[in-house]
Amino acid sequence: MPRPSIVLALASFLAACSSHPGGSNGETPGGDGGGSDGGGADEGGSAIDGGAGSLITEPDQGMQPVYDFMSSATKTLDMTMYELVDTQATALLTKAAANGVTVRVILDQNDEKTDNTPAYDALSAANVQVHWANPTYACTHQKTITVDGTTSAVMTLNFASEDYKTSRDFAVITTDAADVAAIETVFEADFNDAAITPPNGDNLVWSPTNSQTAMVGVINGAKASLLVENEEMSDSSIVSALSSAASRGVDVEVIMEDSSSYQTEFKTLASAGAKLATYAHAAIYIHAKIMLADYGTSSAQVFVGSENFSHASLTENRELGLITTDPAIMTSLHTTLTGDFTGGTPFSDATSTIAADAGASD
Repeated sequence: MPRPSIVLALASFLAACSSHPGGSNGETPGGDGGGSDGGGADEGGSAIDGGAGSLITEPDQGMQPVYDFMSSATKTLDMTMYELVDTQATALLTKAAANGVTVRVILDQNDEKTDNTPAYDALSAANVQVHWANPTYACTHQKTITVDGTTSAVMTLNFASEDYKTSRDFAVITTDAADVAAIETVFEADFNDAAITPPNGDNLVWSPTNSQTAMVGVINGAKASLLVENEEMSDSSIVSALSSAASRGVDVEVIMEDSSSYQTEFKTLASAGAKLATYAHAAIYIHAKIMLADYGTSSAQVFVGSENFSHASLTENRELGLITTDPAIMTSLHTTLTGDFTGGTPFSDATSTIAADAGASD
């Protein structure tokens, strides 16, 4: 199989993406919480890429690297987005269209139509081709931007400006030809509400087709460690797989908000030997969707994407992530997630705040 390179698209944002200090931060309506989609990377969750890598880490780096990536388009810009309320991002899309770039945008309507309507109207008025997402999916929770048909940003973040200051999120920029072609193929189908079984490319994980299988595959394949950061923890297959991993001696560390919705799952994981670090929503918004397996070993791999650990997100939504073995990406993520874990409050029944869900953006 090919071994693609995951790289930054342009020198203009290389420096911004190459420095990302560790930290700790923390998404929710029906999107990051539930949905329908599945896809790529092998059914068993094995990663097949390598090479130089770059990562955007939020909130540490701010949104400028993402804005710069959008501004780099000279021919085409295709974006699928769960939530678009950031007026600066909307302005960049309209500016690109005014400059002759063919801009196409898919926005979720099943969860976020009210919040997305101002952006939809502004884009339509500026001759951007904007489309309400296929209602067949529980929601379209994917967060992806493709520039000039050659480079894609696969992200955990929404354009929800109210969350930028505290939301832990990541974006991987990939130029892998098979992955970018697959992303564009699915975009074309989704833009026209056409049925499609998403192609896997080299590294992709799609909902509703293969996300659940790929995620469980990563967990079941772990031999030494699993470092997990996710907004949700309600899918029974994920909870069972993580518990089994901890029981067989894998060092399982989980970083989440201390949500009232997942106290039962937290207790199940803790009783199996997993270690959990939690945050109050006001301190850091754990919105990332990351799973780093066996870091520091020859079998290390990491998942980054839009999928939450909920049944809807893995089996009903349109979602996209990827699994990579890129050393630079894994090292950066390990640094950040380790910092997040260390900075959190160790979970126990006694310390849990059992906070009400904050209603952030998935």
